[in-house]
Amino acid sequence: MNATTYNIFQEVLLSVLTPKCFDNYLIDFNFTDVSCFLVVLKKIFWIILTACSLLVKIPQILKIYRCKSGSGINVLSVTLDLVVITTSMSYNFVLGFPFRAWCGTFSLAVQTLIIGVLVLWFKRAKPQSLLYLVTYLVVFFMMMSGFIPIVILWLLTSKNIGIIVIAKLLQGWTNYRNKNTGQLSAATLIIQMFSSLVRILTLIQETDYSGVILTFVASSLANTFLVFQLVYYWKCDKKKYKKEN
Repeated sequence: MNATTYNIFQEVLLSVLTPKCFDNYLIDFNFTDVSCFLVVLKKIFWIILTACSLLVKIPQILKIYRCKSGSGINVLSVTLDLVVITTSMSYNFVLGFPFRAWCGTFSLAVQTLIIGVLVLWFKRAKPQSLLYLVTYLVVFFMMMSGFIPIVILWLLTSKNIGIIVIAKLLQGWTNYRNKNTGQLSAATLIIQMFSSLVRILTLIQETDYSGVILTFVASSLANTFLVFQLVYYWKCDKKKYKKEN
């Protein structure tokens, strides 16, 4: 391996390993260091979470666009989700954190906004969909410009998990009322469920504050409930189809 290739290889590995762990694993061949294992595990979880946040709602967008319908998707649930994502993003931005700290939430905000607009658009509510878009953009620029006091942003951010759970329950209620999950994307729901589980494992490594962990457990349970509904109503539809044929 020449020097250039080695340097590239080292840089790639150092994105996951600390210098100490790099030496332990690849120079000393010491694979028994528990602290290094936990560091690597944490970095891998972070990469998974980042990838999920960048892609998680793309399947939902594609399904709505392909079917030209957002039936079964609760717009209020989508909007609450958008509120949570935007407050978190703007809070990090106003505090001056680097782009990499909030790039995932920015991507999620764009995807969630597209979902909200498409659901209204395909409900033949085009004026409302445009109003939805314009209203969000106005609020977005107000929050990102520092117009809203940081204390208000902090208060909103502190309520995020509760709002997320309410949003999931609203969607769950819509599914129950309709006796199906409509145009909800199975891929998006499953990715959300697994990413929330990974987030819990990451938090266990990062903090001892049980309150934070419990709130993410609640969010994970809500995501799992939606996946359960997806499977349940899919089986019911399958049985109904067999009876009719």
